[in-house]
Amino acid sequence: MISGRVSMGEKSRQKTCIITAAVILFLFSLLPIWHMDYFSSSRWPLQYSFSCTLNGNNPINASHLDHLQEVKLYRMIYDKPNALVPQRTDVAMITPWLAPIVWNGSYNIDILNEQFHQKGVRIGLTVFAIKKYIVFIKTFIETAEQFFMVGNKVNYYVFTDRPTDVSFIPLKEGRRLVVLEVPSYKRWQEVTMRRMEMIRNYSQQLFINEVDYLVCVDVDMKFSDEVGVEILSDVFGTLHPSFYGASREQFTHERRPQSEAFIPVDEGDFYYAGGCFGGTVEEVYKLTNFCHNAMMTDKGKNIEAIWHDESYLNKYFLYHKPTKVLSPEYLWNNNFGGRNFLKRRRFVAVTKNNVEIRKN
Repeated sequence: MISGRVSMGEKSRQKTCIITAAVILFLFSLLPIWHMDYFSSSRWPLQYSFSCTLNGNNPINASHLDHLQEVKLYRMIYDKPNALVPQRTDVAMITPWLAPIVWNGSYNIDILNEQFHQKGVRIGLTVFAIKKYIVFIKTFIETAEQFFMVGNKVNYYVFTDRPTDVSFIPLKEGRRLVVLEVPSYKRWQEVTMRRMEMIRNYSQQLFINEVDYLVCVDVDMKFSDEVGVEILSDVFGTLHPSFYGASREQFTHERRPQSEAFIPVDEGDFYYAGGCFGGTVEEVYKLTNFCHNAMMTDKGKNIEAIWHDESYLNKYFLYHKPTKVLSPEYLWNNNFGGRNFLKRRRFVAVTKNNVEIRKN
């Protein structure tokens, strides 16, 4: 042994220790960048399994993206869009959060139909025919067969406490009528509020397995003009025919702060109608789940919102902006007469005696 000298093995060990220490110091220097919450998250990159390719072929762990369907339009003849000329100047065409407002003349239905047909979308139309409201079903379905989503796959979901009173109505190919028996309630207000709960429950149990989009409407209506895929979006609402031009102060929102439906006077975009809303099944589930839970919370406080389910719907849309807004063309009452901006009346109220029809 020679004093003061280091063996070759010792040098190697020292070199390894120095390299290891340098690596550890480097990793610690990254900690301000990689937040510790990120390490504890299931999203930490090292937990992902990545796909790779060998020489451009034979993908390993192929992604589901490889199987996405291509939607390709065929040759179509139509007028050239003009980026400098608005389609209409008499009405608002877009919301401040960039959601389109659907009016006649704002879209080309042939282009939209081609896109949605290639996707093979399935549409569910929900209506509640409770107690005497069953008398509206025949006209509703017959006019829907004439004007609603023509050429598309449609399931009519009829919620009723009188299933035997739903008469046979011939339907076009690709369309079917599904009768869902539900309990009745003594008060009509309870009926209209409970529909949020029922749509939520059936979205989870049935609709998610059968359709892609849901359109939820009132049954005491009839289709009088075309209503097609132009309305479909992640989640859509409809401008109320009584308040499309009203100020915030005129909106009949729930103004009691104690209510879950409360909207202050200085808030609100539009006043949305409870008689026509929808979207993907997933988004409708979120909407109806919010409304039902809010109603149940208010019920525990002995509060009933001023316009029932419609009040909670407006609260939801205030803080969960719809991705598309339908104009009053899609929900109108002919008792209001005509308006210059109203080029088409697509879905209109049926004349009835409200007092009589709401009696037990």
